[in-house]
Amino acid sequence: MSDIKQKPIDFVIIWVDGSDPEWRAVKNQYVPKAIGEDDQEVRYRDWDNLQYWFRGVEKYTPWVNKIHFVTWGHLPKWLNVNHPKLHIVNHKDYIPEEYLPTFNSHTIEMNLHRIEGLAEQFVYFNDDMFINAPMKPEDFFVNGLPCDTFAMDCIYWGKDSAGPYNGNDMAVINTYFPKKKALKENWKKWFKLRYGMHNLYKTLVLCPWKWFPGFYYQHLPNSFLKSTYEEVWKAEPELLDMTCRCKIRSTTNVNQWLIKYWQLASGNFYPRTNKIGACYHVKDRNYPNLLETIRTGRHKMICINDTAKTTNFEEKKQGVIKAFDEVLGEKSSFEI
Repeated sequence: MSDIKQKPIDFVIIWVDGSDPEWRAVKNQYVPKAIGEDDQEVRYRDWDNLQYWFRGVEKYTPWVNKIHFVTWGHLPKWLNVNHPKLHIVNHKDYIPEEYLPTFNSHTIEMNLHRIEGLAEQFVYFNDDMFINAPMKPEDFFVNGLPCDTFAMDCIYWGKDSAGPYNGNDMAVINTYFPKKKALKENWKKWFKLRYGMHNLYKTLVLCPWKWFPGFYYQHLPNSFLKSTYEEVWKAEPELLDMTCRCKIRSTTNVNQWLIKYWQLASGNFYPRTNKIGACYHVKDRNYPNLLETIRTGRHKMICINDTAKTTNFEEKKQGVIKAFDEVLGEKSSFEI
């Protein structure tokens, strides 16, 4: 029996009901006051497809040990709260009191390791990320190592981009991981055909730089070790504390990608193909491809990423629901 089969893997998903009037009343007390704070409506609006997340998990990853469902306090009316694999986690159950209330996803994410009973190996999902085809534990962890795709990349600093967070994350990485030393120790993990030729080319081109200019990032569920969270908190307590004290996202923040990047820079990961999944930033031109992917299971994992450029939101939402219902039409045991 392989090592991974002896160790449990948990899933963690965070969810917010942006239509909850009580939640909105509290959130509105913390409207953005500083330049760089991000409170766009797309951060909170609901695609009403969460039940398909649970159906996909039950159908395609029945081996999962426990699902930690993180919420401000509200719950879907259809959720079977008594399911033996389900652990409902309120923000106040694990986030330190001095950071509450929070409407900053970075605060919610950077404290996940504090969830009571969380396994050392866990996969973190945003509520727009879905299991879309059968998957094995070895797709996420091998021999106790989180699976990931490595490639160097340049940070994009466009308007409304994640550039500021990526930049803050990489400042930490370059402080603790000299690139030359990392290459010497992990070169076998840096250069794998499974990453794809485009990613290999970017890594080769960016190798001459003395520092890490950024990492390739697939906007997909991330495999994490709880111990890596603890290591990063120990290394940068003041920086993480500053992030968590922001009630709303701020360009001064770091985010959970820092944990991912820490695993990559330290070589504490197992190489995985970049074809494991795909992120669809919902726009008119790629919307048909998204629906086809849901129906065919072409990618094992998908992200349905809402953006400020998503037009005809209600129409697209209903289209996604219809596509999901064609392949995941039966209720799961997580539903009443």
